[in-house]
Amino acid sequence: MIYLENISKVYSNGTQALKNISLNIDDGEFVFIVGPSGAGKSTFLKLLIREEKASSGKIKVGSYDLMKIRRGKIPYLRRKMGIVFQDFRLIAKMNVYDNVAFAMRVTGSPERIIKKRVKEVLRLVGLEGKEKRKPNEISGGEQQRVSLARALVNQPDMIIADEPTGNIDPELSFDIMKLLVEINNTGTTVIIVTHEHDLVKEFGGRIITIDDGEIKSDQKYPARYHKTEANKT
Repeated sequence: MIYLENISKVYSNGTQALKNISLNIDDGEFVFIVGPSGAGKSTFLKLLIREEKASSGKIKVGSYDLMKIRRGKIPYLRRKMGIVFQDFRLIAKMNVYDNVAFAMRVTGSPERIIKKRVKEVLRLVGLEGKEKRKPNEISGGEQQRVSLARALVNQPDMIIADEPTGNIDPELSFDIMKLLVEINNTGTTVIIVTHEHDLVKEFGGRIITIDDGEIKSDQKYPARYHKTEANKT
């Protein structure tokens, strides 16, 4: 579970990115974080992964108190998360298989376990047969699928996706969202930051709007696209 109480973030230049934000996100929720550019969405994510520390308030992710966590414990916090970036952040010299396997190798997983798990997640995201291709040999949508596979491979408690459809076309965006819904159906918490309101309306769920560093609304909306449909793809 994610718990924030009166969280504020002021940067060294005086910019107040977040102002007394309080919210809970329960295990297994599917949540959109929306708002205009500069609203504080990226800062919110950076606090969750402890890339930044809040200036004041209380913030917990699972059993970790992020206001008190030691630097050496931060990698263990992040192992419970799968992070999907807008710009993919793939390693250009590595092929698809090794980009995904790398996330397991850094945790010391045995190669036989890595081989089995990487095969599973590449099949899940529809990249079977493309294991040996380099990032520059596949499409933007496929690169985002590699990024998603890498986020999934260590079986995290939650997926945090920062504008996961920002660099791909609308049809592929829908496919990526269906994959995230399918992942959520297994019980994994999914948090998506996006500016694409059409996708938000299509998939519904809990929608938290941040503007000017404050939560302006936090509501649940019905989906046009039903989660059960994800299992038919």
